[in-house]
Amino acid sequence: MGKILKLLVTVAIIGGAAALVYGYISNKNDTGPGFTLIEAERGDITEKALAVGKIDPREQFQVKSKISGIVSRCFVEVGDQVVSGDPLFEIAPDPTPQELLDVDHRLRSAQTRFDKAEADFERGRQLHRDGLMSKGDIDAIEESFQLARVSVEQAQDNQELTRQGRVTGTTTQVETTIRANASGTVLSRVVSTGDPIVPLTSYQPGTEMATIADMSDLIFKGTVDEIDVGKISVGMSCRIKVGALPEAIVTGTLSRIAPQAQRSEGATLFDVEIELDPNQDILLRAGYSANADVVIREKTDIVLIPERLLLFEDDGASTFVEFPGEGPEAEPVKVAVELGLSDGLNVEILSGLTDGDQIVQRPPREIN
Repeated sequence: MGKILKLLVTVAIIGGAAALVYGYISNKNDTGPGFTLIEAERGDITEKALAVGKIDPREQFQVKSKISGIVSRCFVEVGDQVVSGDPLFEIAPDPTPQELLDVDHRLRSAQTRFDKAEADFERGRQLHRDGLMSKGDIDAIEESFQLARVSVEQAQDNQELTRQGRVTGTTTQVETTIRANASGTVLSRVVSTGDPIVPLTSYQPGTEMATIADMSDLIFKGTVDEIDVGKISVGMSCRIKVGALPEAIVTGTLSRIAPQAQRSEGATLFDVEIELDPNQDILLRAGYSANADVVIREKTDIVLIPERLLLFEDDGASTFVEFPGEGPEAEPVKVAVELGLSDGLNVEILSGLTDGDQIVQRPPREIN
C-alpha cells in the first residue's frame, strides 16, 4: 500500500512539472485565449501611390479623307510599317448631284461655243476663197475654232471622270490617294474596300480610316486617386506591372500630373504620364493594361511590424503595441511606439521595440 501511494505521488509531481513546462512554452507563443505572438523583423519598406492605366504610344495619328466616296483599294494591313507619305488607301469619290449638274452644264456651254466657232470658221473660209476676207482674219477665226474644240474635249473628259467618281476641279484633278500622315506602325485599319467614307470638314469629324503610331516611343498613361496625388511629384521613380506580362517589371519616371481632376464613377482622379526607361528588353504592345507604383519614399534595413498589431488612443495621437505578460495568466503589457514609414501593410518602428521582440496579436473581434 505504501509503495502504491509513493508511485501516485511521484506521478503527480512529474505531471505537475510537465504542466508547468508546457505552460511556460505555451506562453512564449500564446498569451491568452486566441492570442498569438508576432516577431518584429528587419526589412525594407516603400511608400507608394498606385496609378491605374495602360501602355500607349506617346502620339497616335488618325488617318482621314478630305473627300467623300468609296474605298476602292487598301494598300496596308494592321502591323505594317509605313513612312510619312506612303499610300494607304485609294478613294473613288462620290460626286454630288450638284457636281454632276455642273459638269453637264460646262459641257453644254463648251459645245455651244464650239458650234458657233465652227460655223464662223466655215463661213470665213468661204469668204477667204472668194477674196472677201484677209488671211489674218481667217487665221484668227481658225484659232478661236481650235480653242473651242479643245474646250469641248476637256469638258467631255471632266464629265466622264466625274461620273466615274474621279472628281476634278477647274484645272487639276482632286487627289484621291490617302497617304500616311506620320511614320510608324499601322495600329488599326477600320475600313475595307467598298466602305463609304465621310470626309473631314470643319463641321464633321469624318470617317477614321486607320491609326498610325511610333511603337518605339511608348509611355504609361493612367490615373491617380486624389488621396495620393498630393504626395507625388514629377521626377519620382515608378515601377510598372503589365497585366499581360506578370513576371516583368517596367521602370520609368513620372513625367506629368494633370492640374485638373476628372470624375469617374464617383471617384476623383488625376491623369498622370510615366516616361519608360530606355533599353528595357521587354516587348510591349499598345493598349496593355498596367498598374504603376509611384515610389514616394523608400527605406531599407529597418524594424518592421504589421500595421494590424497597432493600438491607438487619444484619437490616434498615441500608438501602442502589446508585449506578452510575465506569466501564463498575465495580461499583455502596452508599450508606446513611434511610427515611421508605412506601405499600408507594414509600418516602420522608430522607437519602442527592436527586431526580435514578440508582439501580441489579438484575435479579430466578432461583429454581431
